[in-house]
Amino acid sequence: MSTKKTEKPDGTHPEQTEGIPSQRFDGTRSERTGGSPAPVAAVCPGCGGSGPSVRTVAETCADPESRTGGLTDRLARSPGVPSRFDTVLHFIEGMILVAMGAYLARSGLQNDKPVYTIAGCLLAVALFVGTLAVVRGELRERKAVLRGEPRAELLWRPAHHCSACGAVFYPAGTPWQGALTPEQFQKYVWTEAGYGRQLDKKVKDVALPPAAPTGPGGTPDRA
Repeated sequence: MSTKKTEKPDGTHPEQTEGIPSQRFDGTRSERTGGSPAPVAAVCPGCGGSGPSVRTVAETCADPESRTGGLTDRLARSPGVPSRFDTVLHFIEGMILVAMGAYLARSGLQNDKPVYTIAGCLLAVALFVGTLAVVRGELRERKAVLRGEPRAELLWRPAHHCSACGAVFYPAGTPWQGALTPEQFQKYVWTEAGYGRQLDKKVKDVALPPAAPTGPGGTPDRA
């Protein structure tokens, strides 16, 4: 009995795919078996853990236990900002308080009570300026978050979290090589996305490891 090797129309042999590892978009490796890739779990560089203890940061944040334990907040992709509805509500509340101050000033004029008039005017002006400052700040924060969202998503999405040692890492070794704590990871992502001013003081004081981060193209990032 003889065997034949099939050839492509151009005379070349077909490529062998079975058993050859391929690279996944999230940095993990997969083995092709029978034409379908079999995923291989990412390995934590901190403790060598893999399997169920290693999940993507997105999966970890969606876990109810992570939400109740505060891990979701420590791994948050971006700072929480008031919605448009909240901003409008804050403006209305401020204007109501301004109206109360104005009413007090008017009452002082009508009843010949200059103390009420002065106090009402000062209160109305202070509340008006404060309301505008709050609304402006909320609008600025929301714009900053929207502007940095693509960059934050690019850095946050491929990251993995190891529940065994608490480390956060990128399986592909990019854009950061090595393990990070949740606070270091948040500082890295938020700083790169332009949210550095909105970090908690505790996170701001965290130092990143002495390792040069590399972007998708292999160039150092800013953090």
